[in-house]
Amino acid sequence: MTGDYDFYNMAHLVVAAIRVLEHQSGQPATVEGICRKLSFSLDRVNFICHRLEKLGVIERPAGAHGDRLFIRDHLGIERIDRTETESQLDRELKQFQASRSHLEEKINTLRKKQAHRKKDLFADLESRLKKELQGD
Repeated sequence: MTGDYDFYNMAHLVVAAIRVLEHQSGQPATVEGICRKLSFSLDRVNFICHRLEKLGVIERPAGAHGDRLFIRDHLGIERIDRTETESQLDRELKQFQASRSHLEEKINTLRKKQAHRKKDLFADLESRLKKELQGD
C-alpha cells in the first residue's frame, strides 16, 4: 500500500470501492472484489470491514455465494477517530491475524485428534472382528 492512510481514509476507500463495484457489476460487492480494486490484502480488507460493520457503516450478510457488502450508514465513518495512525491499525491487524492463526491451530489440533480417534476406533473394531472370526 502506498501513501499515508489512517483508518478514517481507508474506511472511505472501502466504502467507495463498495459503491464502484456495485455500480460496475450491478451486484453487491465482495471482499475479494474490494481487494482487487484497492490492491489491499484480504486480511486488511476483512479487518476494515469488520470494524466498519461494528460501527454500523456496512452490513455483511453471508449468502450462498459468500459474503456480500452493503452500505448501511456511510455517515458512520465520521465517528471514526481521525488521529488513529497507520501503526495503530497495523498493530490491531497483527493482533487480529494472531488470534485467527491461534484459532486455526486449535482447529488443526482438533482435526488431528479426531483423525487419531477414528484410526484407534477402526483398529479396535478390526481387532474385535479378528477375535470373533478366530473364536468361531
